[in-house]
Amino acid sequence: MLSNKTSPALCPCGSGKTYAACCGRLHSGQENASTAEALMRSRYSAYVLKLADYLLATWHSSTRPSELDLSADDSKWLGLEIKHHEQQDAGHATVEFVARYRIAGRAHRLHELSRFLMEDGRWVYIEGQITP
Repeated sequence: MLSNKTSPALCPCGSGKTYAACCGRLHSGQENASTAEALMRSRYSAYVLKLADYLLATWHSSTRPSELDLSADDSKWLGLEIKHHEQQDAGHATVEFVARYRIAGRAHRLHELSRFLMEDGRWVYIEGQITP
């Protein structure tokens, strides 16, 4: 017998957890990311869900744009793969990732090595270096 019960939505970051148990807790402000990788995953999910305020709030003030308008972005995000996460010391970390997306039916991939900083007890994104 089939159930009419729908299962909770999985998190866009690919963790295998539900959104509410994963990036949703960070997006809502219930908690801060415990690692740079967790912040990276939550930022990817924020792009998928077009949460510009969250992206700006987790971006270091020295590199953060003054505004971020995702309303016209017609990207269809297809998946995130974390290649490597390294914490250099208590306040610095890097995350290498590949994000796949589609624009106007054409597939793209973004391969980046991102730098993160622990500031005032929370991880923030500093910048990324695109890898061809």
